[in-house]
Amino acid sequence: MPTREGRHKRTSRETGPSSKRIPSGKRKPSLKKKGPGRFETESVGRVGELKLAYTKRDHRTIISHAYFTTPWKLLPPIYLDDTGAAYTLLVNPSGGLVGGDYLSIDMNVEQDAHVLISAPSANRVYRTEGKVSEQHVNITVGSGAVLEWFPEHTIPFAGSRFRQVLQATLAPGATLLLWDAVASGRIASGERWAFTDLENSIQITTASGSTLLERYVLDPSTDLGCVGLAEEWNYVASFYVVNDATSAEVWTGLESKIAEILDARPGEVLGGVSAGPVPGLAVKVLTRTATDLTAMLDALWAAVREGLWNLPPVSLRKY
Repeated sequence: MPTREGRHKRTSRETGPSSKRIPSGKRKPSLKKKGPGRFETESVGRVGELKLAYTKRDHRTIISHAYFTTPWKLLPPIYLDDTGAAYTLLVNPSGGLVGGDYLSIDMNVEQDAHVLISAPSANRVYRTEGKVSEQHVNITVGSGAVLEWFPEHTIPFAGSRFRQVLQATLAPGATLLLWDAVASGRIASGERWAFTDLENSIQITTASGSTLLERYVLDPSTDLGCVGLAEEWNYVASFYVVNDATSAEVWTGLESKIAEILDARPGEVLGGVSAGPVPGLAVKVLTRTATDLTAMLDALWAAVREGLWNLPPVSLRKY
């Protein structure tokens, strides 16, 4: 039966006084005999699940259902203003992903709920000798609901392999603000574009069936070590704003405002904004420093909140 924290109780069969339970998330990978005195690992990494459902109740959004397994950790939502939006941090206390890790997030934002997602720190992906680190995100946003998805950027270490798949499905009148950013590596350690490979897929589907798809695969070892126009930049970000009930006039005004923000720092920031295949705007950003990346996130986010809802920027707390 589910516990209060959403975990399932586990039972074990005692076979003798020496039998011991191994805590969940700390089990050693199974080993298979390879030869005299030699073993090979059959499985490595952790499978972590995070499932969240949000409901609007009495002018405030609450978590109506939650389930998580190691290495995910769930903290209660925080309320930063009088909008009733549930600010939730995605917490992975393990410090990052190693080869063989498979993390998943299933999130359902029900009708008229308002959710703001962030993370306390960057998503680190460590070196692996073979297996890929994976993260799969599946999001459903109900009618009239709002999801502001702003996790920290991903840092792929030298020799790392990372695959992310993010799918979002929107009901009529739903609003999605989605930010996704990746660093070229550990810049201070001289690991620019030194990861083995990185694959990223973002798919947003609206109630009418129209779909926006961004997908790229980066392998710095090919094409003479080049990675297209991003080669001389250190951070790459995508920002999508989608809503099928917003007027064309609002989108036009917001597009002009975002273009001004992107053009304000030539040489430090390179970016563009356009209308996509779904109702809304698509923004691409390249920066040289993490400080510039954060500044662009703050400026773009503030412009969208003001343009869509006449709301001020949020002051995030991360702890």
